[in-house]
Amino acid sequence: MLRAFSGSAGLTTPAALLRTSGLPALEARILLAHVLGWRRTELITRDSESLDPRLVERFQHLAARRIAGEPIAQLVGLREFFGLEFDVTPDVLIPRPETELLVETGLAAIESIKNPRVLDLGTGSGAIAVAIAAMRADAQVWAVDRSAEALAVAARNAARLLGTNRPLTLLQSDWTGALAPSLRFDLIVSNPPYIADNDPHLSEGDLRFEPRGALTDEADGLAAIRAIIEQAPFFLCTGGSLWIEHGYDQAAQVRALLSGRGLSDVRSLTDIAGIERISGALFPA
Repeated sequence: MLRAFSGSAGLTTPAALLRTSGLPALEARILLAHVLGWRRTELITRDSESLDPRLVERFQHLAARRIAGEPIAQLVGLREFFGLEFDVTPDVLIPRPETELLVETGLAAIESIKNPRVLDLGTGSGAIAVAIAAMRADAQVWAVDRSAEALAVAARNAARLLGTNRPLTLLQSDWTGALAPSLRFDLIVSNPPYIADNDPHLSEGDLRFEPRGALTDEADGLAAIRAIIEQAPFFLCTGGSLWIEHGYDQAAQVRALLSGRGLSDVRSLTDIAGIERISGALFPA
């Protein structure tokens, strides 16, 4: 319970809180700016101001949760992705910088197409779908997820970042299962669960606090990717593109799956760390 404010008793300063937080400096600044509602530059220009002890207690509570391992994005409820601020909850995967490659590549694939139709499979927070829609106002974007909770987060992000005049078409679906068979798309993108069920990373770091179903297929890490590649050609226009994010060591296997499904121009692209992060192909004529 927060203590009542009582004059000068218990007051401290931003500088003192940052110095004693026990967190890396950047993380401490992010959390304190969030609690105070300040820009991070204000933590410098107002570093000696006395603070309400209720705010001090709130910061210390968040700092303790971060020290226990909870992700910063979940503590502040936001994560920047492709220049946009997305709401984040424990119901969705935290958007990561490496996934921006999927958005960039998808946008390049539909650059010359007027009014393109785009499908995001396993949308989570809606980061990929919303980013594409934000960059292409003429695009018709569908976003599906099997989690109703994730779709609620995606809906909030779409409404806030795109406005009500450009809503996404959101659908609860296990991949393409609930899509009308007549639908065709110029681009299908997906960041599916691709971590194997026995991967030790699932019990480390931020992953411990993210939805397991968005991280692992509870199999070899390729089960969801196989399902997407099997289903996607039924929903691609002639010449349409499919791009999938995958693990650091899965590119060759994903390329083989794409080729085996009869897709053309199969290739992988590397992220800023030089890792083959996404693979894609075209639906041939």
